[in-house]
Amino acid sequence: MTLLAVERIKLFTTRSPWWCALLTLLITVGFAALIAGTTDAGTGTVASTQFGYSFGLAVIMVLAALAVTTEYRFGTIRTTFQAVPNRTSVLLAKAGVVSLLALVIGEVAAFGSLAVSMAIQPEADLALNSTADWINVVGIGPIYALTAVIGMSVGLLIRHSAGAISLLLIYTLAVESLVALIPNVGDDIQKWMPFHVAEKFLTGDGATRGGEMSGPPLSSSPLSPGWALAYFAGFALLMLIIGISTARKRDA
Repeated sequence: MTLLAVERIKLFTTRSPWWCALLTLLITVGFAALIAGTTDAGTGTVASTQFGYSFGLAVIMVLAALAVTTEYRFGTIRTTFQAVPNRTSVLLAKAGVVSLLALVIGEVAAFGSLAVSMAIQPEADLALNSTADWINVVGIGPIYALTAVIGMSVGLLIRHSAGAISLLLIYTLAVESLVALIPNVGDDIQKWMPFHVAEKFLTGDGATRGGEMSGPPLSSSPLSPGWALAYFAGFALLMLIIGISTARKRDA
């Protein structure tokens, strides 16, 4: 518990987490308001209220990477490792604090987006009437939390803010989409890429779109939503193990 308290204090005494949290909420809720305000009255869906989550997800990655790379930059992680030689415990505590913050941001962003959409389009059917509706909204928090673990792990591997953030943004915004363009095998590879699979957990077979298939293409992952979440969690855990193992072998 002491390590958790220490990591919480270190995280919240810097400005970057606060700015990233605010930016995430502005982006996700702002997109929801924009879409609700520009679509025809009564045509909004639960899925359309959560359209901005992927942009907020990119900011969560930045938040998580900075939580580690700024410590390497200013040398505070060296002091922490001297005080607590068990690096695994320190980094697990940091992962717990960062992922919990991302979870809270995700839930606030998801329900904030839904509430804003309901206020702009009161005649639309935006009630959470099915399991798919609930997963599409409540599932944003767990996906943000696991994404934070991945972002922190990449920060442990790269150590430099610019490099880690660039790698994370290029991968999520470009690589997983462009890999489908590889002839013959691109689609088969994309089916198993982690964020493409996470999209399957959130949107499933598109039931939250109200029968309309407008918007971004659905995930082509063959997994069920439950297994998709397990697959994404397994990938985040693997990245964390690699990141911690690397941090234990290197000089701080």
